[in-house]
Amino acid sequence: MSDVNGLGRVVLASNNAGKLREFASLLDAAGIELIAQGKLGVPEAPEPHATFVENALAKARHASTLTGLPALADDSGLCVRALNGAPGVYSARYASMNGGAKSDAANNAKLVADLANETDRRAYYFCVLVLVRHADDPEPLIAEGRWHGEVIDAPRGANGFGYDAHFFLPALDATAAELDPARKNALSHRALALRDLLQRLKELA
Repeated sequence: MSDVNGLGRVVLASNNAGKLREFASLLDAAGIELIAQGKLGVPEAPEPHATFVENALAKARHASTLTGLPALADDSGLCVRALNGAPGVYSARYASMNGGAKSDAANNAKLVADLANETDRRAYYFCVLVLVRHADDPEPLIAEGRWHGEVIDAPRGANGFGYDAHFFLPALDATAAELDPARKNALSHRALALRDLLQRLKELA
């Protein structure tokens, strides 16, 4: 299949293996070859900003500058209503910011502890995608997606990563970690954002 809007190879501004699998699966159908930045020697970019979109844009420009390729970056996280949107942009380092380990297990343990006295467990995964066609692209393409669910205390499922085992989807009676990859790729916040992004690219072709 021909690639969308002539992009061809695109560097993913992340070394997260889970994200690479999800994005590569979704972009393959559009004829876009996704390459993790680590394979091209690109170090992680700082994420100093308080908003998802600013962090994603900084990561995309960083990867594109160092590779000369179009770059795709996401900034995503879990936003919990009872915690005023936390962990939000700090989802990946939620525990380590408070002296804990930097791991999914530590992040989930802190989330469950922080919600111990809360009855409102509503939450959503949020994803912002930013695509720059070159490092100085004045019109970066920006897309977003929200996946609504709720947080449960006991983990369920062995698939996924991050907070997936604690992210329960009432309509499916399953957590994100209990979904098979194909089902998750069709429903997730990243899938929603990526479909939005691909539609924008088609409109520009």
